[in-house]
Amino acid sequence: MADAEFSAAPHPFANPGYGKRTAPYQTPRSTADFAHLAPREAAVAAYIDRLPDGSDISVKTPARHLPYGQCALRTALTRITRAGHLRRGRECLDGLWITRTWWSRTARDDSWWSAFQRGDVPERKPTRSRAYVLLAALGRTDAAMSLSHTECRALAPLVDAWFARDATEDDVTRALTRGLPVSVHHPAALARRRLTDKLPPEPVRRERPPLRLLECATCGTPGYAESLRDGDCGPCRGEQPPAASTVPLPAARVRDHAAAARNAMAAPPRVPESPRSPAGTATP
Repeated sequence: MADAEFSAAPHPFANPGYGKRTAPYQTPRSTADFAHLAPREAAVAAYIDRLPDGSDISVKTPARHLPYGQCALRTALTRITRAGHLRRGRECLDGLWITRTWWSRTARDDSWWSAFQRGDVPERKPTRSRAYVLLAALGRTDAAMSLSHTECRALAPLVDAWFARDATEDDVTRALTRGLPVSVHHPAALARRRLTDKLPPEPVRRERPPLRLLECATCGTPGYAESLRDGDCGPCRGEQPPAASTVPLPAARVRDHAAAARNAMAAPPRVPESPRSPAGTATP
């Protein structure tokens, strides 16, 4: 689906705290990110991936900006969820459960989403670091900021400092490519200056891991990620939970239990005995 067929109107943001939230440790954007999806789902996924965090990606809003109706969008988002790119759920913040929508450009399997729910997703260490890959691709965003291999290696620790403060690849790319001078004579020097001067503040860390529940992509029932497979809960996959035993007790045992209960209710209350006096003495 060509971009020209999408609505040119700005995509609205959701209420603060809601909307798209990018999952951690994304790989750099490439043309093959959604090649495993059907054409419609790939077009929807590529559109959502380009939206900034906080954008409203509920069914109704993308339907106003994409050439698909709400039913088609709902089906596409369900398939994108099953492919591992999208999860909806809830997160507890300061005692309040907030609806969340998490997006991952990189397709994640069920075990990764389970670790994400627990708050202990490990960062994968690629052969080339996340920072190096971003810097090496910077020239594709703006040719004036093309960097050499040596420059990428030298600047990578500065980009890592941004990632350590919860900055995304888009945050770093914007900081390095927006508002450039007419002529950039030393892109590496400019990048070093901006990475140093524009370093974000230290994030506020929560001591406790986040409390999260992920929702079934089909019925929306919240639960733990371990109970979901490709985004669907057991009943939606056709797997019914084991039914409770309905075998009745034998009639004789029912009568015995009833008689014991009646006897316990009819027995007179027990009066505590008076303390006995020592031998040879009278109790006053």
